Amino acid sequence: MKLRSIEIELPRIDAAADFLTRIWGLADGERCRGAIYLRGSSPLPYLVGLFEAETEKVRSVTFLCDAQELASLAARCEGRAPFRAVSSDDPGGGHGIEVQLPEGEIFRFLADAADSLAIEGRDLPFKLTHVVLSSTDAEASARFAEEVLGFTVSDRTKGMVFVRCNRSHHSIAFARAGYSSLNHVAFEMSDIDGVMRGIGRMRDAGTAPVWGPGRHGPGDNVFAYFIAPFGAVIEFSTATNLVEDDYRTGSPDDWTWPENRIDQWGVSAKDVTAITEAEKRFRFRDWAPGAA
Repeated sequence: MKLRSIEIELPRIDAAADFLTRIWGLADGERCRGAIYLRGSSPLPYLVGLFEAETEKVRSVTFLCDAQELASLAARCEGRAPFRAVSSDDPGGGHGIEVQLPEGEIFRFLADAADSLAIEGRDLPFKLTHVVLSSTDAEASARFAEEVLGFTVSDRTKGMVFVRCNRSHHSIAFARAGYSSLNHVAFEMSDIDGVMRGIGRMRDAGTAPVWGPGRHGPGDNVFAYFIAPFGAVIEFSTATNLVEDDYRTGSPDDWTWPENRIDQWGVSAKDVTAITEAEKRFRFRDWAPGAA
């Protein structure tokens, strides 16, 4: 199983797409049924789907799986979580289920989705490396992810619970925020130079990082965070650790820093106020198991 894409609703999707392609570094995918799909350099048909709406909402977070994984997931959801069968009209197609998590988040799991041809571009993000969700009860969300979705908790810190669905240290994390929303979306770059060139493009466009560059503890990935013009927190990232089944789940005591430091490098400050406000902006769309 792997994380593929995030689908979001917002006003003025043409402006968001212009920023994400011209400055952030994504490439045009398809435009159909009023939606805009943007891709990276990998064969995945898109990483971000933009849907025109009056207010900002997260439509879904989409994972790819095989038929056996899909059947096992549906069986675990039975009687334990709201879910429904879906067929995807997005690029790549596929069929599967949507599952509503305890705090309203919607995860979509698709089998038989088609790839596209990979494309060249040294500054294109390769994939989404992770999506972080702000949570009222991060531990309850993580238990659901383990017991119902079949994911595995990799690490716990004072601020987050990191969850994996394959060997990548985390594809999802739940932030201990006291509210439910999209925290941020991280785009995987080819290497550290790709992250730094991305920072340069953003600075050329008049936007400095709200945190970074730096290197996290859990996952060991290099990062730089920005607030997009359309309001979401987005991250350049690279080199997230790959872990095996015997990886020891870390606790908050395993992830402590010297005074005045909040990452391994300690070379940049974090604009906590700006990030926190942006993290509250995208909530989750209304959803019911019987709705279309």
